[in-house]
Amino acid sequence: MSSDPAARAGAVLEIDLGAIVANWRLLAAKAATARCAAVVKANGYGLGAAPVATALAGAGCRLFFVATLDEGISLRRALGQTAEIAILNGPLPGTAAEFAAERLIPVLNEPGQIEEWRRLSEQRSVPAILHVDTGMSRLGLTAREFAIVADDLARWKAIRWLALMSHLACADEPNHPLNELQLRRFATARKRLPDVPASLAASSGIFLGPDYHADLVRPGAAMYGVNAQPGSPNPLRPVVRLSGKILQIREIDRGESVGYGAAHVMEAPGRVATVAVGYADGWLRSLSHRGCGHIAARRVPLLGRVSMDLLAFDVSAVDPAHAHPGAAIELLGDLYGVDDAAADAGTIGYEILTALGSRYHRIYRDPAGINLPE
Repeated sequence: MSSDPAARAGAVLEIDLGAIVANWRLLAAKAATARCAAVVKANGYGLGAAPVATALAGAGCRLFFVATLDEGISLRRALGQTAEIAILNGPLPGTAAEFAAERLIPVLNEPGQIEEWRRLSEQRSVPAILHVDTGMSRLGLTAREFAIVADDLARWKAIRWLALMSHLACADEPNHPLNELQLRRFATARKRLPDVPASLAASSGIFLGPDYHADLVRPGAAMYGVNAQPGSPNPLRPVVRLSGKILQIREIDRGESVGYGAAHVMEAPGRVATVAVGYADGWLRSLSHRGCGHIAARRVPLLGRVSMDLLAFDVSAVDPAHAHPGAAIELLGDLYGVDDAAADAGTIGYEILTALGSRYHRIYRDPAGINLPE
């Protein structure tokens, strides 16, 4: 009986914390006049908020953004009391006291959140970040709402305003006119709170240039290797390597079908490898008939539909010495990265990362290059 979790697992996901740190440092250098935070929401974009944030804290990051209160509480347990942790969704009604008890920083998005935080500030001095909407039409104060409360905000000395923030809707399209419009609107809002640090750029916004950097940048997906400039060379290091194990090799004749719906029919006799990964592991069903894996650096196409637990690959051209039960097919790595899989799936790298499932055996490579168990 094997006591090795990697041997028991149908697939192994390797996460390079050193690459994440290197990417964060590259982004920080690109926005050198601004403070660089780190967005680790959605469990560190699916890669593990605690190990990712711990590695970044060791590299000098002090401010982390997550989406929800529960994410913030979990991260506080992982990082201790010295880190600053901000919650992008802000406080739901009745949760302000819990934010304060956990020393979490709310991003205040609408008048009700602001009023609840103001009432709490009557009891103690509390930090907050104010979000103004400049064109996303999602979270944040509208221009009218901000105009109504701006003077009061500056007078509330018990609230320590750590930042005035907004979020760009089209930063991954450098020539989109909304970028410049949002920049102008944000500049107008900043004039009402001139002493408060400002934050506009997330990952793609950092690449729009110094005008967008302000005082604080908030990279997320780019830290995890997703290309922040689609269509341009990616300067960021790949972070994940996913390998699925072959369960069976099957000889299939011309005219035989593979998988559900008989959706793929063999045009010639061949060998098919069945691999222990499926949509239950986050290998999106939209990759059916698309995508690929690699064995010994040779591309092997995915055949037919993605099923819940299994994938089928054409390994006809691969030496049987490399394609046999127990051998690995690389699903994500240097030859086929997160953005490649996203393009084949008709989605974005963010979704590929955040969908990565819980059944993989995870190995973390720390910034010193040491492999750490899950």
